[in-house]
Amino acid sequence: MTDQPAPAPGTPPGDWQALHVYYAANPVPLLLQCVAPLVRELHDDGLLDGWFFINYWLEGPHVRLRLRPSSPGREAEVRARAERAVDAFLAERPALYQVDSGFLNEFYNQLFDIEFRPEDRAGYTDEAGRMNVRPNNSRAWLPYEPEYGKYGGPAGVALAEWHFARSSELVCDALRGKNLHLRTVLLGTSAQLMLIMSTAFLPGDDRLADFLDRYYAFWHRAFPDTGFIGSAEYERKADEVAPGLLTWHGRIRAAAAGDGTLPALLDRWAEHCRELRERVVELAGRGELVFRSWDGNEDEPVDDPDEALERLLSPYMHMTNNRLHVTIQDEAYLSHVLARALHARAAAPATGSAR
Repeated sequence: MTDQPAPAPGTPPGDWQALHVYYAANPVPLLLQCVAPLVRELHDDGLLDGWFFINYWLEGPHVRLRLRPSSPGREAEVRARAERAVDAFLAERPALYQVDSGFLNEFYNQLFDIEFRPEDRAGYTDEAGRMNVRPNNSRAWLPYEPEYGKYGGPAGVALAEWHFARSSELVCDALRGKNLHLRTVLLGTSAQLMLIMSTAFLPGDDRLADFLDRYYAFWHRAFPDTGFIGSAEYERKADEVAPGLLTWHGRIRAAAAGDGTLPALLDRWAEHCRELRERVVELAGRGELVFRSWDGNEDEPVDDPDEALERLLSPYMHMTNNRLHVTIQDEAYLSHVLARALHARAAAPATGSAR
């Protein structure tokens, strides 16, 4: 327990602290045995204003843990406690795989080549031009660099940070309570969460299906060489699971209209997504969302709520899948499956009437 007094009312929180934990193994034990207890203790002791995590690959697979102390005077203690917790976990349960050889290093270098422009690579490469890899089972405090252009400027980033905390909490609860180590359960959970969020943001079936088509095309275009399966196999699998997905979509829509219920975890997520949607609409209406253009050359204020919702749905949905440790290939597959099921349902009445 901390012996420091609680921050005075109105005291602003401290700056975000970014701890990167390089751990070349399944991150679930790190999250459940280290991060979740650490966050709970910091919160209970009045030291924490916010937190979230993401999984990332740059300089080796790692968890990026973001912690916001409850006041500037608590930053040192938050950092010290985080270091002790992470060091104890790494000593007790180190990751045994080394990334500096074999397939994973090649895969991460491929991602590096795709995502980084040549002028941005200098600080991350060795003399041969390959991505540097930090030591396994190590940690580093690095600058927190919010993506203002992607999330809509300072107001949009503040909203994203609030959302990311809820997403992180929900994922930790799902990891704790569901058999997400089973691939079918993981993909089913991801599909349900994607359906809930996308339905909350884009309630019309046609618009939602078109968005999911574009979402699938984006990942295929951005990562063309990362093992996507062929379209024929996509379509066969999509048709196999379509009835179950459409049943879930119906339950989600009914629950949103007050005509049904969802399991507790999904109901919690649905309620959060509805509130998140309201906050996006409010920020857009006040003219507080400013995005960066796709070419990176200019700012683009967005005051149309529908446009703001569609812009933010993609990164919001992707980052929840990231926390679940769903691969890019699987995320693209799920978006294609969901879109195909919705398109098939839309076409079904016309097909039936022609018989």
